[in-house]
Amino acid sequence: MAVAFPPHIMALSKVQRLYDACDVVFSSPAAAPTLGEIRWLQNILDGMEAADVGIDDGEKPTSSSSSSDDELSPKSGRCLLPAPAFTRITYVHIHQCDDFSIGVFCFPAGATLPLHDHPEMVVLSKLLYGSVRVRSYDWVAAPSPSPSRRKCGLARVVAADVVRRTPCQASVLFPRSGGNLHAFTAVTPCAILDVLTPPYSEDHGRPSTYFTDVPVPSLPGFAVLEETDLPEGFTVAGAPYLGPELTVDMDDDDDDDYDSYDDE
Repeated sequence: MAVAFPPHIMALSKVQRLYDACDVVFSSPAAAPTLGEIRWLQNILDGMEAADVGIDDGEKPTSSSSSSDDELSPKSGRCLLPAPAFTRITYVHIHQCDDFSIGVFCFPAGATLPLHDHPEMVVLSKLLYGSVRVRSYDWVAAPSPSPSRRKCGLARVVAADVVRRTPCQASVLFPRSGGNLHAFTAVTPCAILDVLTPPYSEDHGRPSTYFTDVPVPSLPGFAVLEETDLPEGFTVAGAPYLGPELTVDMDDDDDDDYDSYDDE
């Protein structure tokens, strides 16, 4: 059954609608989001385009039907980040609080984000433009955390170099399913809008950990994953968010201590 949104809700930018929905769904850390709530967020993400988060993908002019059209039109004086400007992996930070984060990873063709995990997190992702190759796994049995040794264990293949192309639906991964450990390689220039709940946090035992993967010939569809250091010279640049202004809850101010990416 279709839902009729009030006019004042429809007048909001798409990114504002996404933030408001995340604030409703993720503001109660004690209660895990329901599948219905996850589908609601996926539907919102499915309606979003690069221009809605301040990025010009160069594929087509902003549609007159876009909720962000007025704010992103030349008349508004608001500029867009041009996709060709992303000559290395770049993160556009939109919002982060204790409960969730919203941001965009922008890739030049051929760039790879190494295999990494999302400990005890739910992640919703929307490919905004381009195409990307995805490799992902779930632990058969998650390794026990230990400060004295690196994580290592058997994982089941979820996606074996699957290429996703726009337009495609938003995806979701969970702590123990959906491909919680994944790697991305840009086939063409592309951008991925991510919603993470809860966000990465060293202080709360949710660091970002990177892995190597070695297939097991005797067990097709499985691989051994072992914690590793980031490849030498790997960096993620930072770029400012130029999309529609976001109005956040007074109790949900943007966290200045988020793990930002430096433009080194």
